[in-house]
Amino acid sequence: MTTALPRVVSAEEWQAAREDLLRKEKDLTRAADRLAAERRRLPMVPFAKPYEFTTPDGPKRLLDLFEGRRQLIVYHFMLHPGDAAGCPGCSLLVDNMSHPAHLNARDVTLTVVAPATLPEIESYRDRMGWTVPWVSAAGSDFTADCGVGTGFGLSVFLRDGSDVYRTYFTSDRGGEQFVSTLRYLDVTPFGRQEAWEESGHGSDAPSSWWRRHDEY
Repeated sequence: MTTALPRVVSAEEWQAAREDLLRKEKDLTRAADRLAAERRRLPMVPFAKPYEFTTPDGPKRLLDLFEGRRQLIVYHFMLHPGDAAGCPGCSLLVDNMSHPAHLNARDVTLTVVAPATLPEIESYRDRMGWTVPWVSAAGSDFTADCGVGTGFGLSVFLRDGSDVYRTYFTSDRGGEQFVSTLRYLDVTPFGRQEAWEESGHGSDAPSSWWRRHDEY
């Protein structure tokens, strides 16, 4: 339970503290900008294996998933053959995916890939009410070749003509940057209410409170 409350101060003292924090926030933003530039300069590796995915529109190659755009973001979702439901953490992330028009406008396609069969994917997708594109990698080496194993992650691919390259991958806490729910919680007085944050701000283990949105 969260017990720690912020100090009560005058408006002038609050403004001074806010300005001090703002300077630190700006420093962090500039550092993040430098890291993003370094991320863009990462080398890339060819991804030329003829992967085949099962989609609602029939079989598709990795090249087809770009939908004619030059950049592709793939979220590797933890839903495996035989699973009754998808991973709660992955589900939280997909809940936070934005309208694709904004990415499409910058030559980016976003899709979710899972090792489960297409019927299993569509059943869970319908339960969650999602419209983001999903494809099945069942029977393909794609998930293994991306180094995901039985876990989750996010890969970025670049298309140069008909050649496909992998440019980026992240997993574990790297996935938090794509969950706006956590960003919102981080600006509240109680934060995520997890024990690691600060004493008195919660006792939950990291991510232990996450549920599928129809299970709260």
